[in-house]
This record gives sequence, structure tokens and C-alpha cells, in this order.
Amino acid sequence: STINTCFHLKNHFPTDPQPVLTVSPSWLSAGASVTLNCRVKDPSAGWRFYWYRFIPRPSDNSTSFSYSLEQLPGSSSGTEQDSYIVHGQTHTAGYSCRAGRGDPVYLTYNSAPKYVWSADIHSSASLTVSPDRAQHFTSDSVSLSCEGNFTEWRVMRSSPKGSYWSDCSTWGTMTGSTCNINTDSTSDAVYWCESESGEFSNAVNITVQGMI
Repeated sequence: STINTCFHLKNHFPTDPQPVLTVSPSWLSAGASVTLNCRVKDPSAGWRFYWYRFIPRPSDNSTSFSYSLEQLPGSSSGTEQDSYIVHGQTHTAGYSCRAGRGDPVYLTYNSAPKYVWSADIHSSASLTVSPDRAQHFTSDSVSLSCEGNFTEWRVMRSSPKGSYWSDCSTWGTMTGSTCNINTDSTSDAVYWCESESGEFSNAVNITVQGMI
């Protein structure tokens, strides 16, 4: 089921009480399953865990990005295990969890999202980089273009470990479906596109090296 309430993410979440989600692997490989782990500050018995996938949604606020949460199969009543295995993921996706216990049920905040990235290009949404190389030098101008059957896009960036994320408006210039950046103002990061219809593109890992 889908939770219709939209979450506006500003790269911070309430921190107490809030579980911490980890994902493994962070990059998809062919045929591999993805394991989600949800850790709470008080790990005593009695917790049940709820698992969600982030679905991008349009936002009328340029300083935030909206998502709805789609509950993962079999977790509507919570799971006793603090881990959840996702089978058959083929595209980039974002996940979140929360925990609950007691009667009536006390629920934590949702965890900050964690992404599992796919480098595979698919026709519905794709990201291309120009110049087309994984490593760039400082002072390079780089264009990140979203392609697919959608009119509204946002280009997202995350640290390689997924500890922060933001959209093009904070570190580049978005023109139509293309984000233009200068590598003077960026660092090693993972980039991907999100459409207003909820599609994620392939992800691209870009490293920045100083001029010798």
C-alpha cells in the first residue's frame, strides 16, 4: 500500500527517536538481493519493523523534494526481524524504515532514506553525463541530462556512502532536464535522475581529481 502523505526532505530528519537504516549492497549486481537493516537506539525486545520504498513526487517548494512512502510487501503489520530482503530489484531505489512497539503501538519517526543504486540504463528514465567519463578534473564543466518520457525532472546527488543527498538547485543550474555543474564546487558523488512520475534513472559515480 502507498502512504499518500508526502514527505518533504531537506536533508535532515527528526533524530530522536529515529532508527538508522543500512543497505547492502549499495550498488546492484545482476541477480543479487538487497538486505535492509533497521537499528533502533534501544534494542530491547518488543520492536516490530516497518519497511518502505520512497516514490518521488512533484514539489511546489524549490527547497525540498517530495516523496510518498510505499510499504514493502509483507510489512503492513511490521516484522519481528530487524532485517528485510528485497528480491528482484533492477533499478535505483530509496528505502526507509521505522519501528513500533506497545499497545497501543508507539511508532518511531521514519529513518533517513538509504539508496541502492543501479548503473543499468533503462528506457523509461536515464542519466547521461557529458563529457562521458567517470573521472573529471577540477574546473571541468559537466552536464547531467535526464532522458525519458517525462516533462519534469530533478537531478540528485549523494555522497558515495549515502550520508547526504541534495538536488541540483543547491550545487548546479537546472535548465529543462539538464543540470550543469562546475567541478570546482563538487566532490566525489553519485548522481541520478528522478521524474515527477516516480521513476529513478540509472546512477553514475563521478570522481573529481585535482589538476597535476
